Amino acid sequence: MSTQSIWLKGFKSLFIPSVPLCLTCGKHRQPSSQLPGICVSCAAAIPWIMSPRCLKCGRHVGCPDCNRGGETSPIICNRSAVAYNSVMREMLGQYKYRGNERYATVLGLMLDRAYLTLKEEREKERRVELSSASSTISYFFQNKRAASGIHWEADLLVPVPVSDSRLEERGFNQAERLADVVSRRRGIPQHPLLIRTHHTGKQSFKGRAERLTAMKHAFAANPAMIELFPDWLGALKPLSRPPRIIIVDDIYTTGSTLRACAGVIQQMTEACGYDVEIYSLTWARS
Repeated sequence: MSTQSIWLKGFKSLFIPSVPLCLTCGKHRQPSSQLPGICVSCAAAIPWIMSPRCLKCGRHVGCPDCNRGGETSPIICNRSAVAYNSVMREMLGQYKYRGNERYATVLGLMLDRAYLTLKEEREKERRVELSSASSTISYFFQNKRAASGIHWEADLLVPVPVSDSRLEERGFNQAERLADVVSRRRGIPQHPLLIRTHHTGKQSFKGRAERLTAMKHAFAANPAMIELFPDWLGALKPLSRPPRIIIVDDIYTTGSTLRACAGVIQQMTEACGYDVEIYSLTWARS
């Protein structure tokens, strides 16, 4: 290539916007408008869970766990953003185990879609309840008090805590980072209500029974929050409804971790004399 050609190529590059490198495929492609750092092709391949088949745990396929019916849970329902396939496993691995910080916002925005799914579902259910309770359709639309009761939002996000050894190893709590994005976008506070009492090892290497056993007594109320929590609950009194608390984690497999966390939160609210509605959000559902 001649010196003139090299100069001309460099001159043109000043006026032609460069196409960014995609985090996922590593190619220069048109970026997604909704997920920063991801190209449109990779964004189109994300296995979003738009219509959960299991309305309890949010799974996208048949769910034998919830159909067993033998396990009680204080969690009303779980919603997950994506199905956990090999592509999603690699994406999470880049962030969780290899420390690629650029994935933090991407995964958080994906979780935010799960929150919107939950919100839309609860508001739709409320519309049905109000319309069936109204004697006429006109009453439903004219009654401002009834209409205001349709709006649904969470009051608190609680990330699943990690052990001290895991926090030292990774340098961050991925559930907390995910919750941060939803908290900022939706104006929902996030509080570390829970602590992990002991290290349980990697749950991905364990079977269902082992997971259930490992999670027993794995969490407790955060001593730093015990005195603050009653004041926070008291501030919600004007809502005239139970507080809505969402537990946040990266992956839902058997739900044992989320149920264990929910059990502690339920005990905390009951000790303060309050009822509570507990939900969970996870980035992926296996």
